[in-house]
Amino acid sequence: MDRFITASETKVFVMSRAIIFTVLLSAILVVGTISPALAAQLEIRMNPEADFATGEMKYQKTVFIEYNDGGKIADQLRGKEFSVVFTADATDPGVAKLRDQLNQNIASKGSNTHITDLIVEYSAHLTGRGLNTSIDYKVILKPTINDYVIRQYSENSPALVDVSWRGLAVSGPFVLNTLQYGDVEINMPISFIKSILPDTYSVIAGTEAETLLSKSIIDASFIGEQPIANWHFLFDPTGINVDASTYGLDESISGFVVSTFTMGESSLREGRQVERVEEAQFTADAPYVVRTVQSADNANLKVIGFAAVDKLEGVEVLGVSPQAPQGYATTSTGGFPVSIIYGMAAMAGIGAIAILLFSSRQLKKEEGKGQQGIDPSQLRGYETSSAAGGYQTNRGEAQLISDAEYERHRSVYEEEKPQSGGNKGGAMPKDWKPSS
Repeated sequence: MDRFITASETKVFVMSRAIIFTVLLSAILVVGTISPALAAQLEIRMNPEADFATGEMKYQKTVFIEYNDGGKIADQLRGKEFSVVFTADATDPGVAKLRDQLNQNIASKGSNTHITDLIVEYSAHLTGRGLNTSIDYKVILKPTINDYVIRQYSENSPALVDVSWRGLAVSGPFVLNTLQYGDVEINMPISFIKSILPDTYSVIAGTEAETLLSKSIIDASFIGEQPIANWHFLFDPTGINVDASTYGLDESISGFVVSTFTMGESSLREGRQVERVEEAQFTADAPYVVRTVQSADNANLKVIGFAAVDKLEGVEVLGVSPQAPQGYATTSTGGFPVSIIYGMAAMAGIGAIAILLFSSRQLKKEEGKGQQGIDPSQLRGYETSSAAGGYQTNRGEAQLISDAEYERHRSVYEEEKPQSGGNKGGAMPKDWKPSS
């Protein structure tokens, strides 16, 4: 017998699809609105014809102090919220010391590039909650970089630009003097706790958590360790016409290309990019957990001209020419053949057409079939409830108009079965009478 699809089943099916769609849409919205704090983020623009370049390096780290079982730290931090924010330049002895340490870090890579000026922006924001406290640290360095051009461009050879300096990192404390907060150490998370929250520091001191919180914030080592040949590469042959003013350039160099190297996306070449999470547990008056979280590093390095990666005596350099080679075409995968890209697009188009043809044929097969089961026009309503004491209910049932339709659809379980072997627990015999 053909199965009749009930309204309740249809409703369940529709609700299930609606729930699935809602969950998927919510996931997309959540992922789209999350903006993770990147551990280290480099942004710089370099011109082989200029004497210097200015850039920006951001370092971010979040510290969580968890106290699920309460304790002294919970009592000290719950409900607290405050920030420390300031800016300093190279006139501050602490900034000058930081600049010198960064130059030593660059020189250790075999590079002659050095920082001549430096601006530091620092912020730390504490938020105390019921079960944990978070402290968000951000250090922004704005260096002025000189001597990154190893060789100027000539008609016979490209310019050579040094990029080995990019992994800026230092260790140890760097104390800056501020008018509003006095002396502030900017490189170790534990320093903020020690200075602003001495009672909390007294509980953490001497534990594994203090060791964890003594690690440097200013550390972009991974950006320097990742070979720039593995970064994504793009160039814009017309970009300089539009963006010349952002580079401080005039129209005389109009027509130069802009090369962009980007690091931070997980790929087969760059490897899997994951956030870095470290944890330390200790017990004082109560058990505590201290956790540091940093997202994957990210870098964008832009160069005026067409840049190709090379090495000079072990130092990573870019060979830069005013124009791209004749007929050169590339994508973010670095020289991926255009023919393959068009081929993949064509295959995707063929696949889409095949799916549409298959769907069209299926619809034609099902056309006219409609809903299977008893035709509603062959049903009529029949009242099954009568008045009782002046009360009338609205109960009823649907019955078939003709017996022929019933015979076609009736259940096999309604068919009479032949009786054999006497009555064994079945219906009472017709001639049965109660005993007197």
